[in-house]
Amino acid sequence: MAVDIVIPQAGESVTSGVVLKWNKNVGDYMKRDETVLEVETDKVTLEVPAPAAGVLMSQRVNPGDTIAIGAVVGSIDEKAAASANVAATTEAKPTQAKPAAVGGSTAGITAGVASRPTASDSHSDANGDVRATPLARKTAEQLQVDISRLHGTGPGGRVREADVLGATQTAHAVTPVPASDARPAPGRGVTRERMSPIRVRIAQRLVQAQHTAAMLTTFNEVDMTSVMDIRKQFKEDFEKKNGVGLGFMSFFVKAVVSGLRAFPMVNASIVEENGQLMVEKHESCDIAVAVSTPRGLVVPVLRRCESRSFAEIESGIKDLAARGRDGKLAVEDMQGGTFTITNGGIFGSLMSTPILNPPQSAILGMHTIKNRAVEDPRNPGQIALRPMMYLAVSYDHRIIDGAEAVQFLVRIKQGLEDPQRLLLGL
Repeated sequence: MAVDIVIPQAGESVTSGVVLKWNKNVGDYMKRDETVLEVETDKVTLEVPAPAAGVLMSQRVNPGDTIAIGAVVGSIDEKAAASANVAATTEAKPTQAKPAAVGGSTAGITAGVASRPTASDSHSDANGDVRATPLARKTAEQLQVDISRLHGTGPGGRVREADVLGATQTAHAVTPVPASDARPAPGRGVTRERMSPIRVRIAQRLVQAQHTAAMLTTFNEVDMTSVMDIRKQFKEDFEKKNGVGLGFMSFFVKAVVSGLRAFPMVNASIVEENGQLMVEKHESCDIAVAVSTPRGLVVPVLRRCESRSFAEIESGIKDLAARGRDGKLAVEDMQGGTFTITNGGIFGSLMSTPILNPPQSAILGMHTIKNRAVEDPRNPGQIALRPMMYLAVSYDHRIIDGAEAVQFLVRIKQGLEDPQRLLLGL
């Protein structure tokens, strides 16, 4: 009996995604709940589980295809046993008369890549057909690759999908443009590729923030001497006790919580209800932390930061960052934040104006630490080199007044320059 493979729900606002890769080939046996394919949405990467144990009978979509949530993308024969996988590929086993079988793994595909002939001899069956797996033939047809010019690396010299993809990767990846369209076409050596769903969503949200909010940015600078001294003094003991390093982020999160408690409107949002704008206030400080990943920027949320210790904050951020880089974040991990912190300093940014993360009303931008000549706070009137960081708070002026935003940032500055205030809740 065939069981359909269906793309599962991934949150209310997620309606479609792009197929990244199949983890199984047609004819492969899989266990129930084993990941059969991966789909990238505008929020997360979905690992689609096998609905039943059995043999993968069909793949209805290819890497790069856009599919709707709830779509049927393949089927599994649940009556097939593990041995059926062997039986299904018997013809693929190398023998003197007949070479072999489906192999290789599926990777992302860029349509329109020109093929590059190879110097290797083609491999043919007795009837003259090229020896290739069905998936390799299908991929070659999509990418317009002459499969007869490829050298097969599969058993018995059979061309695999990986061989086809390898040929496209070494080819010149320039999409042919008709002469009539030459004027708007990209220049020589320029390539075009489709934006990923998550990158499209990032673009939409950033434009939305610019168009809907009255966004302003206020700046200040903070002397990081005290924080750096505490880290240097207690870093080893902290890690031994808690199993996680003592970084800067726990200090900044604690300082932000102090500011949000003192100025609750910074922790509020503007929402629409029955056609009217409403102010939605939040008791909890659910702070989103921007994380750069290979697929784009993600902003997972560290919840109830007001009740977390330094160690719990460091552990939580470490976990979110790791899952973000591995594409393991769930939709709920990135929903419900009330304030955002972004750290451009890790990339060397000296100053920036961060863009709001809707529907939040404010965002804090951290930057790189530089030694600068400033008045020595311990010896007024004298100049000293101190480790300084510029801070920026962008805010929605519709809900936060300028004086409130400035005082909020000063509160953060005070907490970082005198960390005892954070420990005492002042």
